[in-house]
Order: sequence, then C-alpha cells, then structure tokens
Amino acid sequence: MNFTEKISLEEISGKRFKIRVIEPESNKDAVLTHYMHNHSNGTSKFYKKDAIEYTKEILQYKYPDESITSIVAEEALQYGLFDTFEVPFPPTESPKFEFIDLFAGIGGFRMALQNLGGKCVFTSEWDKEAKRTYRANFGEVPFGDITKEEIKSYIPDGFDLLCAGFPCQSFSIAGKRGGFDDTRGTLFFDVAEIIKRKRPKAIFLENVKGLRNHNGGRTLETILNVLRNDLDYYVPEPQIINARDFGVPQNRERIYIIGFRKDLNINEFEYPKPTNKDVIFADVKEEIVPPTKYFLSTQYVQTLINHKERHASKGNGFGFEIISDDGVANAIVVGGMGRERNLVLDNRITDFTPTTHIKGVVNRDGIRKMTPREWARLQGFPDNFNIPVADASAYKQFGNSVAVPAIQATASKIIDLLKKTK
Repeated sequence: MNFTEKISLEEISGKRFKIRVIEPESNKDAVLTHYMHNHSNGTSKFYKKDAIEYTKEILQYKYPDESITSIVAEEALQYGLFDTFEVPFPPTESPKFEFIDLFAGIGGFRMALQNLGGKCVFTSEWDKEAKRTYRANFGEVPFGDITKEEIKSYIPDGFDLLCAGFPCQSFSIAGKRGGFDDTRGTLFFDVAEIIKRKRPKAIFLENVKGLRNHNGGRTLETILNVLRNDLDYYVPEPQIINARDFGVPQNRERIYIIGFRKDLNINEFEYPKPTNKDVIFADVKEEIVPPTKYFLSTQYVQTLINHKERHASKGNGFGFEIISDDGVANAIVVGGMGRERNLVLDNRITDFTPTTHIKGVVNRDGIRKMTPREWARLQGFPDNFNIPVADASAYKQFGNSVAVPAIQATASKIIDLLKKTK
C-alpha cells in the first residue's frame, strides 16, 4: 500500500473509533505510542508484536477494501503512519540514560528526568484523567494497572533507573523484620517484584513524609529490609526533602528512598543541598485571573472562618491560611476542602455580583482560591505544560504530583554516580 495520508492516533482512540478499534480499558494506544517513541532503539522489540497487530486492526477499519497483512502493518509503522499530534515535551533524541516511570501521575518524574537528558522507555498510570494529561504533554499513553502481569510483561530490559511514587500501605508483617513476602498484596510488592526481575542500576522512590512513622515505623523498616537484603541494593538512609528548598514557594516535605545495585560498588550517596533561593507566592501568582471563577463568596469565607474557630480547640478542624504575596504556600493537597487550604488575596476584582461559579456575592476582601496554573507552578511545572482537564481533575493531579525541581536535583546526584560506573 502507498501510505500518503497520516492517521491521527488521537482521533483513532477518540470517541469516533473507540468502540470498534481501541477499547477504553485496553492498552493498545499505550503499546502504539510506546513503540513509536522507541522505534529507533532496541526497546521497540518489547512493543513491536502487539503494535503491528493493533496497526492491522486500525488499517482494516480505515481501509476495509484493502488486504492488510502483518507485513503491510509493519511497513506502515516504519513509514510513520500515525500522527500523534504535537506535544511540548517530546522524548529525548540522544538520551544519556533510560528510566521507567511507575505510578506516573501527570509526569513529574518524567519532566525532571527528561530535563537531565533521560529517556522514558515505559510508563504506567491507572487514572484515566491523569493519563489524558500525560498524553497531552508527552505524546505517550501510560500503561494501566501495574499489578497485572500483562502490564508487567511490557516492561523492557536494560533501563538504568526505576522511578516510583508509590502509595503508602500497611504490610502484614509476620516476623520480627518484614521481608519480601510480607509485602504481598501491596503496591510496594509490585515495585519490588519489578526491581527483582529487571535489576535496574538505581531506584528512586518517593512517598509522603508520614511513611517514616507509618505503622510505628515498621512499614519503612520492611521496605528498607526488602531493598537492602532481599534485593541486594545499597540504600542510604532515606531523607525528607522540602520542595521549598529547591525553588518553589511551597512547604512540601516528602521522603526520598534511593538505591543502587550493589555490584556497581557505590557505597555512599549525598542528597542535594538546598538552593537557598528565596521564593515567594508572588513569583508564581497568575497575572490574569477570571474575575469571579476562583473568588469565594462572602458567605463561604465566613463559613470557613466559623469552621476553623469551632474546631480549633479540638485540633481536628479544617485549617486554612491566607497566603500573602510574600508568603509561602502550605503543601497543596486534594480531597475535602484541599483547594481552599491555601487562599490568597487578590484585589483586582471589581464585580461583586452573584455569578454562576459561586453561591452568593463575591467577597469584597479579594479572597480567592489558587488557580490550577498556580498549583502547577508550585510543583515546578513550566507554563507550557498543558492542562487539558477540568479544574477539579487538575487540582487532584497537581496535588498528587511530585515537585519537579526537588526530584530533578536528587536525580541529578543519582545520574552523576551512575556515570562514574561506566
């Protein structure tokens, strides 16, 4: 066949073709985008067979009168049949190292590692809306549930670094010190299983600060025991890193766990030092904010004040702060009133009439929520990072993300050590 017309993969996986060609819960678009991003390197072999098969399906649908063979489908892939659409952060052309991105969210790890010259060769994320944002920025669709063996089978060999911001879960610890088997049924077990099979040179795990004391400290103890003793990695003492120390005006503390395969003979690791860059909310504040969309009503502001005062003595009420332009935000979080945890003053509003966006009259003090773009900036995402989802999803995605500058500073230290082992 003569492929003179490119096919939009975005259109193929959209509503028009989804039922017949790429099912909503399938990994076909993940296979195709991963293959296309790796077509010029050896990693493509892990996706090639299925990519050819799915290309056949698409071509048979697009050209029902043509005879589509596997050879024709492979030629189409080699020709570059699919137009995946322009994205702001395409894959690295001449990578210095390769990594995989587990529990990827919207790609905070990927952003940081690509900035350092790395190439992502596999990514997974189960949340549908997060996958949409990931695709809009990186041109690649993450695979789904990493607990499934079918998904694990796509992970390539030979990558340098495994990255994972896995959820914190309790383990059923049978013995004095929990081991590999004691983590079964948790998402850490799946991370550990991948490390055991693929033996990457290094690992970079991120979690909430509370992991240190979770379940009386036994959860972290088990994780370290598995990595150090069961999987045979050198793992220095985990460290709590604050995003504020790396150039964003947000107090966000997270625990980082770093590991190196012991045969590399890396016996020490120094976490990055704070940049000591003085940053304030004014540095990320949006210049133009819709007049009434993010501002709170007078009634709602009073409700927040009353709620905070009523529960202050009990220590369990919802707390909020009004962040001044020269202040620093609390850690952005999702769930409950998370979007109202950080309020800001913005006196640029002039219309105090009721609107469809709020209930009641806009408050005259100029108190508003932060915008999704401001949350993106608080996490270190550049302004050309696309936000293709509704605000509710955007808040959730940025609230769950890693802080890119802190991840990048730490990953840079990892990569520097790996370079010395070559």
